[in-house]
Amino acid sequence: MIVDTLKSVLRFRGPELNATRRRLQKAASIEDLRELARRRLPGGVFDYIDGGAEDEVALDRNTRAFRELEFVPRVLRDMSSIDTSSQLLGRELPFPLVLAPTGFTRIACPDGELAVARCAERAGLPYSLSTMGTRSATEVAAVSEGWKWFQVYVWRDRGLLEDMIAHAAGAGFEVLCITVDAAMLGRRERDVRRGFTLPPTMGLDIIWEGLRKPGWSLRFALSDPISFASVAQSIEGPRSTAVDLASFMNAQFDPSLSWDDVEWMRSLWSGPVLVKGVQSVADAVIARDQGLDGIVLSNHGGRQLDSAPAVADLVAPVADEVGGDLEIICDGGVRRGGDIVKALALGATACMIGRPYLYGLAAAGEPGVDWVIEHLHAGMKRDMALCGAASVAELTPELVARRVPLPSASRDDPF
Repeated sequence: MIVDTLKSVLRFRGPELNATRRRLQKAASIEDLRELARRRLPGGVFDYIDGGAEDEVALDRNTRAFRELEFVPRVLRDMSSIDTSSQLLGRELPFPLVLAPTGFTRIACPDGELAVARCAERAGLPYSLSTMGTRSATEVAAVSEGWKWFQVYVWRDRGLLEDMIAHAAGAGFEVLCITVDAAMLGRRERDVRRGFTLPPTMGLDIIWEGLRKPGWSLRFALSDPISFASVAQSIEGPRSTAVDLASFMNAQFDPSLSWDDVEWMRSLWSGPVLVKGVQSVADAVIARDQGLDGIVLSNHGGRQLDSAPAVADLVAPVADEVGGDLEIICDGGVRRGGDIVKALALGATACMIGRPYLYGLAAAGEPGVDWVIEHLHAGMKRDMALCGAASVAELTPELVARRVPLPSASRDDPF
């Protein structure tokens, strides 16, 4: 009888022989992937991916701003069919997510940008290749026929910029994303404390970290040499190694950049142009008045100006001023599908993620990036249903409110 009772209520799970799938089965959230990535990466590598500028105030605010928004759900609506699809720059997306440009991606996993681009294509989402990427536009185009964007900084060497932009256009990239929040590099103090640089400089501490993470070290050692591929292909002469290119590129950040430089870069590109790094309503208005196709509200993942505004807090005031005139992409702090729901309800057109997919890449390679995309999509669909919004068009400001803390009880209050 006991056996029959147990059989009626228990199911036995078969063994999972694939190590990557076993690892992902333990993850319930992106925070879980972050912890898996921390365990698998050398400390300096993890901190490079995970860290922010100075006291990491902006980094913390990005995620906290989403948590401090609460839903105002509507009930007793027909939620039998949920449609997460949306439009971005005239293209249909299965859900409004863009995979952000990230630098030196192969430090997380040898496949780096190629893995992320393949995942984006499978999901029907745009992938943005970074100027600081470790695969070239040609290499990415060879593995992905998806919607590809190219991100550039405004550098001193305008000839180099022109060449990189032309190369990306020739490789079939369709959107130019100009990062404008890096007149100089922010001070990332986790890297300073560890003495971590890109590419890594070898010392006893780095060697020890490598010995403690033999899996990562072996994969790193057996993979192709890492270089800043987008830059390397456009530079003549011997500066082809990551070491040579790093010092060259660090000298390229131009504190004199202005809106005139954006206009010049627009003249080189026939497709849509966005500026990434807008952090005020005033600059959003300028972008609109210059006729740009969209803006990316971003504080560089909290890696540039510490105490920069939280991105989620920017969405509503910017949308009130320029919404409907240009695309508004929210970049920073998204960790749940519900965060995408909140951003769209406040007026964003789409969201952008960088760290989450890097955690997935470090934790489980390409399947880890697939996991992140699927997790965010499922979370968005679930929270839309629970909020009573059957489509993206029904995500309106009335669905979210800023949480008001309850007053603290008085010491004299008997309750």
